[in-house]
Amino acid sequence: MDQAKQRVLNRKKRAFRVRKTVFGTEECPRLSVRRSLRHISAQIVDDSSGNSLVQVTSTGKEVADRKQGTKSDVSKIVGELIAEKATEKGIKKVVFDRKGYPYHGRVKALAEGARSKGLEF
Repeated sequence: MDQAKQRVLNRKKRAFRVRKTVFGTEECPRLSVRRSLRHISAQIVDDSSGNSLVQVTSTGKEVADRKQGTKSDVSKIVGELIAEKATEKGIKKVVFDRKGYPYHGRVKALAEGARSKGLEF
């Protein structure tokens, strides 16, 4: 197996370990982060009912209006937007699901952006 496939497989194993313990409820839903090479997306999910409550992606129109700088800057904008939309829906506290990605760089920037707008982890 080549190195790239092994890296993806290892991330999926880490994501599975994280998801065994992280579960979103109606009172405290799960903030899930998805990262690709160019874009990042975040959604708030209620696992008990299986519904996605709020979703923001870096390809969306509201992000494109404010988009400038590095990918980490865009990730912080996505975090701020998801926190603003969550507070509009009455969500104040979430459980953070990084999906096996290291808490570093763009994932950390998204989390800090969400915290700066009042979302509690």
